[in-house]
Amino acid sequence: MFQRIKPLPPLNCLQAFEAAARSQSFTQAATELSLTQSAISRQIKRLEECLGRPLFHRDAQGVLLTPAGERYFQLVQRLLRELASGTAALTRRQGSLQLTLASSPTVASMWLTRKLPALQQLHPQLEIRILTMADPRQLDLSEFDLALYYLVPGEKEPPGVQITRIMEQEDVIAVCNAGYLQQAGPVTSPQQMLREHTLLELEDYFHDWLTWEDWFEALTEPYQAPAHTLKTNSYQLLMQAALAGQGIALGWARLLQPYLQEGTLVQPLPHSMPSKGYLCLLEPSHRHPSVATRLFTQWLLPHQDG
Repeated sequence: MFQRIKPLPPLNCLQAFEAAARSQSFTQAATELSLTQSAISRQIKRLEECLGRPLFHRDAQGVLLTPAGERYFQLVQRLLRELASGTAALTRRQGSLQLTLASSPTVASMWLTRKLPALQQLHPQLEIRILTMADPRQLDLSEFDLALYYLVPGEKEPPGVQITRIMEQEDVIAVCNAGYLQQAGPVTSPQQMLREHTLLELEDYFHDWLTWEDWFEALTEPYQAPAHTLKTNSYQLLMQAALAGQGIALGWARLLQPYLQEGTLVQPLPHSMPSKGYLCLLEPSHRHPSVATRLFTQWLLPHQDG
């Protein structure tokens, strides 16, 4: 007969501790778990009483993990992830080939969904679910099988994943709808574009490396505030505005290749700059690849130039 596993702290206390330690904020942990801040505080205090030692330093500026809290956090987070992953695997329908793909809204809508029909024609037994999130560092590893994101070398990488570049070289180009040029007139030079055309600008901390100022700097062209702009904090919405003929946007040439080939988008200037980011495939490193994961990876990587 198996012996009872003990001592075990309450699971809700471990969840509260993991969320608070990850965000270093009782307030953010409370929001994430749909609890009050006082409830989070009580659960962590109960956990500290069980362990017989403090897990956080508390002061007017906030909370900070103690050395013991840091060690316990690493253990608790790893075990909770393994538990979530095992639970997700058991709740999938037996015999099905389900695949959850995580991606940014832009990559999902403008690239991934255009490629998936070819995959589903090759492997019709695959059941595909797409999960969108702008920042891959906010993903829960238990919620997806593979992820597709642009990552910038040197920036903090998403934790707990293996990263494979899908596209080694990307050019950032100016794009717009042909109807926009018919209405606003041709673009004859970068400077004329600044003076006479509407530039679509992204206001988003996570994509602040895809800016007109950087593009002009790479071309060694002087930059000044455009005469006309349309700004948004959503790159997906920005590209929809470009497709609707509302101005000129910056985009990745290979990501937008289908739109350029069919003429939905055109390149008003031949200029380009090397992208700081690369489209990458992310795979949770703690999980054994499933059949569906292997089928997708084998299909995608030989097609990385398309």
